[in-house]
Amino acid sequence: MDLLEYQGKQLFARHGIPVPSGKPASTVADAVAAADEIGYPCVVKAQVLIGGRGKAGGVKLAKDRAEAEQYATDILGMDIKGFTVHEVWIEAASDIASEYYASIVFDRAAKAPLVMFSTKGGMDIEAVAEETPEALVRIHVDPLLGFQDFHGRRLAFEAGVDADVVRPVGALLSKLYDAFVAEEAMLVEVNPLIVTGDRDVKALDAKVTLDGNSLYRHPDNAGLRNPSQEDEQEQMAHERGLTYVKLDGDIGILGNGAGLVMSTLDVVAQAGGSPANFLDAGGGSKADAIVSAVEVILSDTKVRAVLFNIFGGITRCDEVAKGLIEAFDVVKPTVPFVVRLDGTNDVAGRQLLADASLPNVHTEATMLGAAQKVVELAAAHGAAA
Repeated sequence: MDLLEYQGKQLFARHGIPVPSGKPASTVADAVAAADEIGYPCVVKAQVLIGGRGKAGGVKLAKDRAEAEQYATDILGMDIKGFTVHEVWIEAASDIASEYYASIVFDRAAKAPLVMFSTKGGMDIEAVAEETPEALVRIHVDPLLGFQDFHGRRLAFEAGVDADVVRPVGALLSKLYDAFVAEEAMLVEVNPLIVTGDRDVKALDAKVTLDGNSLYRHPDNAGLRNPSQEDEQEQMAHERGLTYVKLDGDIGILGNGAGLVMSTLDVVAQAGGSPANFLDAGGGSKADAIVSAVEVILSDTKVRAVLFNIFGGITRCDEVAKGLIEAFDVVKPTVPFVVRLDGTNDVAGRQLLADASLPNVHTEATMLGAAQKVVELAAAHGAAA
């Protein structure tokens, strides 16, 4: 679960990480009241789960009340890369002497947290890593040992921070690691981490991704979920208990089990197609779950064809077939479907589909054959459209 900037800063503050004072607001009146309380100059910042807010005009420095009102009016309701701004964060302006970058992410390959630090903050870190990789210092932390003082000193010295802020930078990184572990995060990122004119070190931004599987242990964090900031299809899938990730292609994918779905994505890509989503209906999928899955997939207008790849273990292929038949009756799809059923009751499932004679539904015996067929149909449907 991704947090908005101000939610991330509130989480940081709970762990003693210095952040500028600020208040969220969802109306122009509340934004102006917050600005009056915080004082001028202040910064009006769009709150959306996407980067590039400043370049899009979503971050403005207000010198007085009139500017705060104007910027809040301009930013609330703004569209930034497909995300509508429903909230702004009114923050005290900071005196910035230096901008650094810091992040902690769980490195699955190394099975350990990876801490990254650079003195090139305020920039696209991807560009820094590509153009000047030596400027991005990395260190893995043994989860049993935890983040130690020498980790902070090593990161600071190797990155080349100013000598007088080596200790404060190390202290902030240590608290950032504490927050990462305590909140069961997958990512915490500060860009920029600033040094002020008074040589204080603060987190001027906060990007936090929490492990959704751990939220039952963190009810306060679970309450931060904001459906209005989520992708429409992902929100719909969440409400229906489906695992769904939106991708950039035009072929809808449904399978039962994450491993099977990931394999299906690879095979579709191998066949020259581009998946539009990752949708795992889960093991033991019943007919109603299949109906919900079809509705979620087809809510994405970019989808030109759909591939069902079902391996029947605890999932019964005849139940999947019944769900697909019901979905066609309810949703009435206009795009072609390719269905591959294998395993428990697969013969019965294929017979149900044959008897139903659903329009534009094709069955295939193998995963590769199904992938090749759906890529062919997607291209034909796109050309016809």
